[in-house]
Amino acid sequence: MKKLLNVLYVTQPDCYLALENETVCVRKEEQTLLRLPLLNLEGIVTFGRTGASPALMGECARRGVDLVFLTEHGRFLARVAGESHGNVTLRREQYRAADNLARSCGLGAHFLLGKLFNSKWVLERAAREYPQRVDAQALKAASAQIGEAAARLPLCQTPEQLRGEEGGAATTYFRVFDEMILNQKETFHFNGRNRRPPTDPVNALLSFGYTLLARECAAALEGVGLDAYVGFLHRDRPGRISLALDLMEELRAVMVDRVVLAMINRRELSAKDFITQESGAVLLKDDSRKAFLAAWQGRKQESITHPYLEEKLLWGLVPHAQALLLARHLRGDLEAYPPFLWK
Repeated sequence: MKKLLNVLYVTQPDCYLALENETVCVRKEEQTLLRLPLLNLEGIVTFGRTGASPALMGECARRGVDLVFLTEHGRFLARVAGESHGNVTLRREQYRAADNLARSCGLGAHFLLGKLFNSKWVLERAAREYPQRVDAQALKAASAQIGEAAARLPLCQTPEQLRGEEGGAATTYFRVFDEMILNQKETFHFNGRNRRPPTDPVNALLSFGYTLLARECAAALEGVGLDAYVGFLHRDRPGRISLALDLMEELRAVMVDRVVLAMINRRELSAKDFITQESGAVLLKDDSRKAFLAAWQGRKQESITHPYLEEKLLWGLVPHAQALLLARHLRGDLEAYPPFLWK
């Protein structure tokens, strides 16, 4: 459990939330794990099979405290909320910002700054940790090129220009991605990003991981009252969670790519874990998908210190922290949105 920016996150499964004398009590198997005054909370987010008393739900609705239920994998289920004036105000500001070219570009540049910064970090870490097993010079050269693209982001005046810089940086990053695959090269060779459908095991893993991350970002955004379908960098398209795709940009390399590389390099997956369809699409088998989900959940349970908040939290709460920071920026509580810059 973690209280972050006046939001309580209940990450332990099978808990029950009750209200006692205006205090939220988190219980598990007849034991009270935590007590917090409801007065101090703006929201409560639960993961997994968590229940809540009608009294608590009613008081949360009356006080305007969002009570959000997510699955154990972070997919949004429901929100208990009272009068919706708070979320309406926030969403109206989100829509105004999305319709403003300058504000959209500013926020898009911040999302991409996080993406490029974290991509550089992944390359530089590989060059530093495995200097004898990788082409360190190639990784450092790619990192420098990505850094140059990051420096040009503030000069972009349209989302198209931002996407152009991001596309070039992504090409540079994935051009050397194969260098970071240290084992099982006969199966896990990487010749560039492909999708819809992925046609090799590495791309199948990346696509699956990015799908999980997008869903978790959407749940985090819905949890704070934002509209996951209205983005700034990714423009509106029916059925597309554009804002979730914006938010996940800065987290791709550090949350998904590192899990994929770790599973390959530790030999936790092999050629037998994939199937190739007649169309050429390469997919994870059902049992192998479960193995990836277990590694993904394990990664989310690791603790870090958030680089902006300077608070300890789980990796799995990073999308929620960023969604909160984005909401606070849109409300005017923060002058600028601080992207997640991992160090």
